[in-house]
Amino acid sequence: MRALLLLLILSLAPWPAFSASRLKDIASLQISRENMLVGYGLVVGLQGTGDGLRNAPFTEQSLKAMLSRLGIASGDRAARSKNLAAVIVTAKLPVFASPGARLDVTVSSIGDATSLAGGTLVMTPLRGADLETYAAAQGPVVVSGFQAEGQAETVTQGVPTTGRIPNGAVVEQGLSDQLEDFGVMDLQLRNPDFSTAVRVTDMINEYTKRKYGAVTAKERDSSTITLKKPQHVSTARFVAEIESLRVETDSVARVVLDERTGTVVIGANVKVSKVAVSHGTLSVRVSELPKVVQPNPFANGDTAVEPSTEITAVQEGGQIATVDGTDLQELISGLNQLGVKPTDIIAILQAIKSAGALQAELVLQ
Repeated sequence: MRALLLLLILSLAPWPAFSASRLKDIASLQISRENMLVGYGLVVGLQGTGDGLRNAPFTEQSLKAMLSRLGIASGDRAARSKNLAAVIVTAKLPVFASPGARLDVTVSSIGDATSLAGGTLVMTPLRGADLETYAAAQGPVVVSGFQAEGQAETVTQGVPTTGRIPNGAVVEQGLSDQLEDFGVMDLQLRNPDFSTAVRVTDMINEYTKRKYGAVTAKERDSSTITLKKPQHVSTARFVAEIESLRVETDSVARVVLDERTGTVVIGANVKVSKVAVSHGTLSVRVSELPKVVQPNPFANGDTAVEPSTEITAVQEGGQIATVDGTDLQELISGLNQLGVKPTDIIAILQAIKSAGALQAELVLQ
């Protein structure tokens, strides 16, 4: 009996909300941003799919310079090989990457090469915005796309002129900044919102006041919260403690419409005032059915063609439904009553927005 009573109480009790997000998932430290690296290099070993050296003279110049550094005199004779391609190599350097760490790199052709499949990137220095070398990349290029061609047709799938080298770069020198050097840090929200910034600030202050007896956070604007590290704790430990805190996020009510693909994305905070919607399509079909008319027997006449036109008009849908979306579920239920497709929902939402009944931002893509 007690077990049944306990099950009844648990079934009647409201379920806890799990919409709160971890701080690490909605914000990041401004000091921990990635740094962009770029380099120019050569991909060799291609099977006749490389640059046409006459159309890409920089590839030939790079080949001669590379051979010269290797102690091979190429002379002034023009090269005719199509087994290499000039590429731009890009990578992202984490702020706390140390020498010897591995990075993924992206290799993209800048000449008229048709494919980088089967090629190998020759050692390429990667530089930052300050023109300092931070990493070196080398290795076989992995290409997901392919191209096949014949005399009359060419088939291409994906992008064969772009590839990746997993762990293809080695960090030569890291950034000089150390985490312990930052006593004051900026926490930046990925989706700026004043309500969320205030909630994050209150949550951090509540935690640090309870554990360290000090207030450490202060909101600056809709996307930035300033943090001050407490005493007698390392910066890494302090960041690890607060990034696991859960915060209820807020967002602007927004409806995103993609007319090209018929995609409709409706946010959870979208509201619709009570409005009546009628939606239907009128289809008109015109068919020409000419008839051949023969003269009567023994009559003095000619065979003629008599025009005949059949016009059919069909009105589909047209029913009126009431849409009153106090929440997302009721809004979807109201739209489903009309039995419309996603492409028609786009037109309906645009009309509701024009009528002033859609309490949300309408984003068209």
